[in-house]
Amino acid sequence: MGERFLFDGPDDAAITILLAHGAGAPMDSASMSAAAKALAEAGFRIARFEFGYMAARRTSEGRKPPPWAETLNPEYNAAVAELAADGRLIIGGKSMGGRVASMVADDLYSAGKITGLLCLGYPFHPPGKPEQLRTRHLAGLTTPTLICQGTRDEFGTQQEVQGYTLSDKIEILWLDDGDHDLKPRKSISGFSAADHLTTMAEAVAAWAGKLAR
Repeated sequence: MGERFLFDGPDDAAITILLAHGAGAPMDSASMSAAAKALAEAGFRIARFEFGYMAARRTSEGRKPPPWAETLNPEYNAAVAELAADGRLIIGGKSMGGRVASMVADDLYSAGKITGLLCLGYPFHPPGKPEQLRTRHLAGLTTPTLICQGTRDEFGTQQEVQGYTLSDKIEILWLDDGDHDLKPRKSISGFSAADHLTTMAEAVAAWAGKLAR
């Protein structure tokens, strides 16, 4: 796969959403593809891209481990510039991709280049290490943000996240019994993965419709 971006949804959509992948799975993983499809069906133009280390895995036998998230900030900024989206742009991603987007969002927002930030399963802390929080920059975030999180996400459960200090610009959509891929256990929650993706996409559409600029 040599494409720089994977696109879903109408080319003439009023809003484009740029999504980066998580630390361990590529931009065309099942969970990324399902989320992109749901958002496209809600009327967004979706653009997915890969960081260099992940793209390199497609051409070499060695699996380069993901670098520190902070070191990927320039790559995210470069993707925004290269995409050169018409109309309004929301940036974000799954897990680490959303975390990187959250670290570059305020500069892009203050420059008028984006209208919002969307995180699908934010990695508030590493699994099993709730003391290693990745939330410091989220307390002062100025970009309008929507985080879609499963209530049993091992990177930050609803019970844990409710105790964090987060900017009032951040809204959180909690998906009942969802894991880090937003997938619930249907026998427990009564919801399917498709149900939650539809709820997510509808919530993103309602939230995006309220954003200025």
